[in-house]
Amino acid sequence: MTIDQILILVILATMASLFLWGRWRHDMVAVAALLACVVGGLLPASEAFAGFGHPAVITVACVLILSGGLQNSGAVDALTRTLLPAKAGPTLTIAALTALAAVLSAFMNNVGALALLMPVAIQIAARQKLPPGRVLMPLAFGSILGGMTTLIGTPPNLIVSGFRGETGAGTFAMFDFSPVGVVVAGAGVLFVALIGWRLVPARKQAGTEGFDTGAYMTEVRIPADSAAAGKSLRQIEAELDKADAQIIGIVRNDVRVTAPNPSRILRGGDILVIEAEAEALSSALAGLGLKLVEAEKKTSRESSPEEKKQDKTGNRDNEAKSGDSPESDEIALMELTVLPGSMLVDRSASDVQLRTHYSINLLAVSRQGQRSMTRLRSMRLAAGDLLLMQGAPEAILEFASNAGCVPLAERELRIPDTRKAVTAGLIMAAAVGGAAFGLLPAAISFAAGVLASMALRTVPPRAAYEAVDWPVIVLLGALIPVASVMDTTGAANLIARGLLEHLAGGNAILGLALILVVTMTLSDLMNNAATAAVMCPIAIGIANQLGVSADPFLMAVAIGASCAFLTPIGHQNNTLILGPGGFRFGDYWPLGLPIEILVIVVSLPMLLIVWPL
Repeated sequence: MTIDQILILVILATMASLFLWGRWRHDMVAVAALLACVVGGLLPASEAFAGFGHPAVITVACVLILSGGLQNSGAVDALTRTLLPAKAGPTLTIAALTALAAVLSAFMNNVGALALLMPVAIQIAARQKLPPGRVLMPLAFGSILGGMTTLIGTPPNLIVSGFRGETGAGTFAMFDFSPVGVVVAGAGVLFVALIGWRLVPARKQAGTEGFDTGAYMTEVRIPADSAAAGKSLRQIEAELDKADAQIIGIVRNDVRVTAPNPSRILRGGDILVIEAEAEALSSALAGLGLKLVEAEKKTSRESSPEEKKQDKTGNRDNEAKSGDSPESDEIALMELTVLPGSMLVDRSASDVQLRTHYSINLLAVSRQGQRSMTRLRSMRLAAGDLLLMQGAPEAILEFASNAGCVPLAERELRIPDTRKAVTAGLIMAAAVGGAAFGLLPAAISFAAGVLASMALRTVPPRAAYEAVDWPVIVLLGALIPVASVMDTTGAANLIARGLLEHLAGGNAILGLALILVVTMTLSDLMNNAATAAVMCPIAIGIANQLGVSADPFLMAVAIGASCAFLTPIGHQNNTLILGPGGFRFGDYWPLGLPIEILVIVVSLPMLLIVWPL
């Protein structure tokens, strides 16, 4: 083993450890690995950023923009309401929803497809009197399965295609993934619809009262004239127990006590940090005369009647400058889910300045399975968190759109312009057709589609850049050169030889199965694009060692990288349903493990038939 091989293996091992640790974002880890390769002399500085011009990276960015056009035009909403049965049993309804998610994910970003269908899924769960998780998990898994069916369905497919091109065999075409991918996805959707949804842990009893979001953490103030002032903490806890709420801390004079003595006497102005279900918050507060801290802040900011009259008659410019939204007679409470990649991730309510920019309040946060010891206003938010927001509905929806959140309520059909919805669909179809029939390379075809979308305003030019998931683009651009170092240093062949000799015994079919299982395992633990970039050189190395075609091994990487069903961290869609479904970390196994076994059983013979060794 050479020094260069040892160095790249150390970099890869460190990168994988940082991915699993999760403290740093995936794109930061990828850039760190890239810079380590340059500093270590494994990659010339002039080639460090060549990955950002790779066709796979360009294609992913363009597909994200075209997906945004389909979402914003209302085309997907119209399709959803047309295809989903209005009156059917749970099996047929879940089958239709899961199949629709798979089809949409084949041609658009699968996180976007899930975000569009989540509110529909929650309404279906309420109508069918099912726990929401039993609809949300099949929906998420269907969107993941659908991504493996086309070249643009998921970033790993584009990465796999790029590595095939580097072998001299040419890139995969648009529907080269379909013969195996459609069969595997079809089997997965069928299993989920007939059996699988029943395996999802029920985190709430069936009913239409709402869905299990887990306990919210919120802060309430004790007014001096309230019934709680002068009572002991033990007495207050006894009252809160009736509403299934509990005190987890006290703030007095800006000092937080996380385990206060039950005999402590409470004073006016004290802040209680409590945990309670969303439905129980009002009853927990009303009986004791407690006030939500964030709601109090909004009230204190409201103008006097004379000031309001002046604002309405002649001071609208000041309103615009301050960022406050116009007064609304309707104040609503709405729950939002934080999307992966949202601008809120790792930021607090204070950082975002919700009241200044949107005139809305963050009343409470729900993070399943975790309890934060920080103040609500300084609590760092994470993907999958549920936020209880207060304010004018239009202001909350505007914030959700800008910040990257999904409102967990039935949305109105968004077709601002029917012509734009049709145009967006035609542009996507033309871009897919151009790539599928070989008229243009995929990156060029989809770039032309983006240009057409911007020219025809189905995606406003400024919104085009906002539609791109830049952390994913940086991740891909940084990892492609790192993966090439594995090939140039011979590390990929070294790993491939070790796997063949010690685990596969030189058998090609066992080697193919090994690549599939290892890729699936890694994808459950780290980003799927990173998994594909790491495994492609190893797959090609195993094929070279055996003297067989690399195609079935690359296809096995594509399938394995798309099958992250065991953990909430394996795929962004798994993270997105964690809060709304009330799930815990281990809740993905009962359905995820049978699906992964099914994928192995179905895909291996299909790979050998469609892509013979």
